[in-house]
Parts: sequence; C-alpha cells; structure tokens
Amino acid sequence: MNVKISRNAAKVLLAEIEKEEDKNLKLRVYVTHSHGDHAHYGLAMDTPTEKDVVVSTDKGIDVILQKNEALLDGVRIDYFYTPQEGFAVTNPSKGNHGDH
Repeated sequence: MNVKISRNAAKVLLAEIEKEEDKNLKLRVYVTHSHGDHAHYGLAMDTPTEKDVVVSTDKGIDVILQKNEALLDGVRIDYFYTPQEGFAVTNPSKGNHGDH
C-alpha cells in the first residue's frame, strides 16, 4: 500500500497531530463511498485494528489504511489554500484526480 502527502498537507497534518492529546492516534484515510471506478475519501484520527495496515510516509506521518480496500492503495493527500481551503484526497493511480 502506498500513500503520498504533499508538503502543504504534511505541514497542516503535523500541526494537528502535535495538538492531539492521545499520541497513539494516527491519521486514517478511508473510503466514504465509491461508485464506478473511483471513490470519495475521508480523513480521521484513529487507532489501527487487525483489519488495517499502517503505512509510513516520507513526511514522517503514519497513515492507517484498510488492508483489503484496493481504492486506498496510491491515495494522495493534498491541502489547498484556494479557491477553498481544505484537504483533498484523490487516487491518481486509480484514475481519480478529484475532478468530477
């Protein structure tokens, strides 16, 4: 399983993780719903279960993914300041670039 985090997203995520009282929590990326050949994603702070894999990223952030969810492999987490500030999670490896 593979996860990419942009520099902007890592900066915001690391600031949030540092504020987190429970240091055992990690970032979870999950599928909120899927249709056709792509999915929509959500982010949450969580603890891994036996159904999960924890992926270490090059930004020093561990990410929890559900083991058997193919649409999670290759997700990219971005953070944009314009036109609307917030996270965008896509999966370019599955053809999902967030533009539909």
